Amino acid sequence: MKSNIAFSSLLTTFALGTSALAADTYNIDPAHSSVGFGVSHMVINTVRGKFNQFTGTVTVDGKEVKDAKGTIQAKSIDTGVANRDNHLRSPDFFDAEKFPTITFVSKKSETKDGQTILTGDFTMHGVTKELSLPVKVKGPIKDMMGMQRIGLEGKTEINRKDYGLTWNKALETGGVVVGDEVELQINAEATKAK
Repeated sequence: MKSNIAFSSLLTTFALGTSALAADTYNIDPAHSSVGFGVSHMVINTVRGKFNQFTGTVTVDGKEVKDAKGTIQAKSIDTGVANRDNHLRSPDFFDAEKFPTITFVSKKSETKDGQTILTGDFTMHGVTKELSLPVKVKGPIKDMMGMQRIGLEGKTEINRKDYGLTWNKALETGGVVVGDEVELQINAEATKAK
C-alpha cells in the first residue's frame, strides 16, 4: 500500500513538473507586430490607426496562452494624419502627458472553440476595467536565426466612454463625429525568452 502511494505521488510530481516545463515565456517582437484599432467616423466610415510603441510578454503552454501583459505608449498613436494624432494625444482624448501608458494584465485564461480567452485588467486614461480578449496562437517555429517564435492574433471591442474618452460633436444630419465602440486588434510575433 505504501509503495502505491509513493508511486502515485511520484507520478503526480512528474506530471506537475512536466506541465510546468511545457509553459514557455515569449517576448513580443515589435518589428513584426501591430496593435491597431478602428472607430466609426461621422457614421459613414471607419477610421483605422495603430500604436507604434508597445512591449509585452506571454506565457504559452502548447496553443494556450496562460498569461499575458502588455504596455502601449499612448503618445505613439498613429492614424496617418498629424493634426488628428495631436488631437488624440490631447486632453480631449488620451491626455497622453497625464496618462502615458495603456496596459493589459491577464488574471485568468480559458480555452474555448480552439482559442484562448484571456480575462484581465485593461487600464486606459487612468481607468481600469476587466476585459476579455480572445487570442489564437500559431506556431511555434524556428526562425532564420534559430530562435523559437510564435504568432498571436487577438481582437475585441471596448466602449471608449467607459474609460473617460467622451469628446464628441453632433452632426447636423444626425449621429456624431466619433463612435463609442472601438475595435482593438493585435497581430503579433513573439520570441521565446532565453
